[in-house]
Amino acid sequence: MHIVVCVKMVPDTTQVKIDPLTNTLVREGVPFITNPFDDNAVEEALRIKDKFGAYITVLSMGPPTAEPVIKKAIFLGCDAGILLSDRAFGGADTLATSIVLSTAITQISKERKVDLVICGKQTIDGDTAQVGPGIATRLNYEQITLVDKIMNVDKEGSKIVMRRIFEDRHEVIEAKMPILISVVREINRPRYPAVARRLYAKQMQIPVWNNYILGLDPNVIGLKGSPTQVKRIFAPSRASGEVIMGDDQAGKAKAIDSIISKLSEMKIVGS
Repeated sequence: MHIVVCVKMVPDTTQVKIDPLTNTLVREGVPFITNPFDDNAVEEALRIKDKFGAYITVLSMGPPTAEPVIKKAIFLGCDAGILLSDRAFGGADTLATSIVLSTAITQISKERKVDLVICGKQTIDGDTAQVGPGIATRLNYEQITLVDKIMNVDKEGSKIVMRRIFEDRHEVIEAKMPILISVVREINRPRYPAVARRLYAKQMQIPVWNNYILGLDPNVIGLKGSPTQVKRIFAPSRASGEVIMGDDQAGKAKAIDSIISKLSEMKIVGS
């Protein structure tokens, strides 16, 4: 069984700042991390490997500095990694990104047939949740989103049983492979790496595939192939709040009455 996990290097959004003059992200001094949802995707692939047996390839598109997110997955237990890096890929939106990733997965499958592609539900820098479904569409794979549990994998029958999470219910699905799934963060808790694997991953050479290898039309990738363009980034304005204190029992009751009165004035609750 061959699993491909798609991961992305993203800025740590807890430390992102916006330049008030240009309305663009200030990237200097901002650390980059593996997209948290992708950490869960890697962990779920590793759990399948531990329980059912699998070969795991980690795939990422980004600049050369994105190599550490692949090595992180390898020292956790994944088997191989490929970095898709080319200036022609730069500035890609979700459409152009899914084209590059799906083409790479097709190339990978020529050497070792891909049975399962796992993506995180979304990335914390874009929050669109579009890349996974876009990859599945271009590969002509079945796709299941919002997966919060892998229940069984039948390698001989090429079937997988999983559970999806919704606001008010769960849904259990059996599907044929090859398939792409996107996972939510509730699916697992990522493991810690072993020291020996860390040393192995550090010395490993990660293959870099550019567009010469993929052979894509430059007009359908990168900025040229991206119909979506970000015109402006800004921090939303927030009105200042009011703190109403209540130290003792009588004070708390008075505070509650004050809050209800203010909400009534704002017509949020009935008087």
